[in-house]
Amino acid sequence: MIKLTITDNEKNQRMDRFLKKYFKNAPLSYIYKLIRKNVKLNGVRADISTILQTGDEVILYISEEEAAGYQEKKKITRAKKQFKIAYEDQNIIIVEKPFGLLTHGDKTEKKNTLANQVAGYLAEQGDYVPEREKTFVPSPVNRLDRNTTGLVIFGKNQLALQGLNRMIREKGYVKKYYLTIVHGEMKKELQLLDKMTKDEKSNKVKVMDLDATEGKVMETIARPLKVSKGYTLVEVELVTGRTHQIRAHLAEAGFPVIGDVKYGKNGQNKKIEQQFHLTTQFLHAYRLYFEDGVSPLAYLKGKEFIAPLPVNLEAIKAKLIDSK
Repeated sequence: MIKLTITDNEKNQRMDRFLKKYFKNAPLSYIYKLIRKNVKLNGVRADISTILQTGDEVILYISEEEAAGYQEKKKITRAKKQFKIAYEDQNIIIVEKPFGLLTHGDKTEKKNTLANQVAGYLAEQGDYVPEREKTFVPSPVNRLDRNTTGLVIFGKNQLALQGLNRMIREKGYVKKYYLTIVHGEMKKELQLLDKMTKDEKSNKVKVMDLDATEGKVMETIARPLKVSKGYTLVEVELVTGRTHQIRAHLAEAGFPVIGDVKYGKNGQNKKIEQQFHLTTQFLHAYRLYFEDGVSPLAYLKGKEFIAPLPVNLEAIKAKLIDSK
């Protein structure tokens, strides 16, 4: 028999979702069978959709050995801190992701990721104690490509993480802005609304008309800030958050991001590479504005956070845009 007491970082979860996180290596069939036959909540049987509250006692009528077979060994993968902190309080931390760092792990890299670096930092600060947590891990609510730099938001506790996820998912809470330089002279604001599909094999997005029968809707607003002899400095507002959205949308509109080998043109990219040694997209998540906030993050309403361009991108901007 195993007794688990629900903490603030586990509350407001369905029973099945809590147990799926607790037994990360277990199939759903095992979780459902466990709830039907071998789980009691506060001394009585519980349904899969029962919402857990702080102080609830969950009793699992299985052996420690059986439980261990389905649990993921909890440890912090230590990784050298490469990020800067733009803002931090008791609920959230907003960090500046550097170039070349994955937000989450993938098949090519599992250890040195932004998520691991932030978890390690919070553990060192005492804000995250993995040994005490049954299911919670500090996690990002927005994601940047490996070679895109800028602001990423993490929830430091479960309630904050749930609030942030809602604020990112629904309109009217968080506005996300990027800086980029594109090929071509953009004379007016572009409001781009289309559908997209993703080719998993090539990891590339295809932009389609809004009336296409398949695909997901994506919406991007591009505002030219300064035009300079064949290039434009652009502020991009990301209304939806699809894979490669900004890069694919701007390229489809005739303004590919400089350095973008996936969606740009080879001849244009070659010139940029020779001049600036830039071999990836010039794209920086530079500004977050909180229009509103949900509990416990209502205090974020009206707050704005800005991350300056990395040194190498600022140097490119100075030569392409500011000096002409």
